[in-house]
Amino acid sequence: MSALVIGVAQRQPLAYESPLPAFRDDVTRTLAECPGIGLLAFPELHLVGVEHVEPERREAALASAAQPLTAPFVAELGTIAATHGIWLCPGSIVETDAQGILYNTQLLFDPSGALRASYRKMFPWRPYERFAPGTEFVVHDVEGLGRLGFSNCYDTWFPEHSRQLAWLGADVILNIAQSRAKDRTQELILAQANAIANQCMFVTVNCAAPFGRGRSQIIDAEGTVIADAGTEETTILATVADGRVAEVRTYGTAGLNRMWEQFGSGDAPVALPMYEGRIDPANWSPR
Repeated sequence: MSALVIGVAQRQPLAYESPLPAFRDDVTRTLAECPGIGLLAFPELHLVGVEHVEPERREAALASAAQPLTAPFVAELGTIAATHGIWLCPGSIVETDAQGILYNTQLLFDPSGALRASYRKMFPWRPYERFAPGTEFVVHDVEGLGRLGFSNCYDTWFPEHSRQLAWLGADVILNIAQSRAKDRTQELILAQANAIANQCMFVTVNCAAPFGRGRSQIIDAEGTVIADAGTEETTILATVADGRVAEVRTYGTAGLNRMWEQFGSGDAPVALPMYEGRIDPANWSPR
C-alpha cells in the first residue's frame, strides 16, 4: 500500500479583510513543525473570519469577501500549495458565480498549485446561513490516499450525504466545520457513525477555541478515533494507507460486517418512498 500523511490544522478563523499573509505563514510554520504532511486541511470559512465585526454587519462582510474561483485570491492559495508541494484544503471560501449567487465552497489544490476540486456546501445551516445550497457531490483522487470525498460542516447530519460519497468511491471523507455550538458532541458521534456505516475514513476539521468548539478528529474506516485535537489550536496527524478501506470492506468491520455486500443478484429492489426512488441490488456497491 502507498500512504499519505494527513495534517488537520485546528485553528481560529483569520479576519476576512487580509487573511493571506497570516495563512501563508501558518502553512509554512506548520510544515516546518510537522514535516512529511502530504495533505493539509483547515476549517470551514477559515479565511473569512467575521467574528470581529458587529453582528448586524457580518452578513454584508461575508458577501464583500466573495470571490469567483478564477480570482487572484484563489490563485494565490494554489501558489501556497505549490510552494510546499502539498495537497492543500484551505477550508472554504465565499464563492460568487456569474449571477452573483453566493456559495460556501470547499477547495482542494494539488502539489503543483492547480485547483483540482471545489465543492459547494449542500446543506447550509438554515435559517442562519444564507448561502445557496450546492447540488453536486464531489470526490477526487489523491495520490497515496485514494479517493477523497468533500463534506462541509452540517452535511454530517445527513446520512445520505456520506453514503453517496462512499458510493462514489470515497475512501476518506474530509468534513470541514465551523462548529461553535454545544452540539459538537453529537457531531462527533455522527462522524464516527458515518465512518462505520460507510466503511470509510472520516476526517472532521473544526475551528479552535475560544471561537469554536474544536475536537477535530481523524477516524478510521471501522469507526476508531485515531487522532483527537482537543479544543485549542493544534495540528493532528495520521498516516493513511491507500487500500486500507478496501481491506475493511473485503474482510468486514471488526472482521464481521460487509454492508456493501448486503444484496444478492436475485434480490428485489427496495422502495425508497421519501426519494421517489429505490435501492437496486444491481447498483448497490461503491463505484
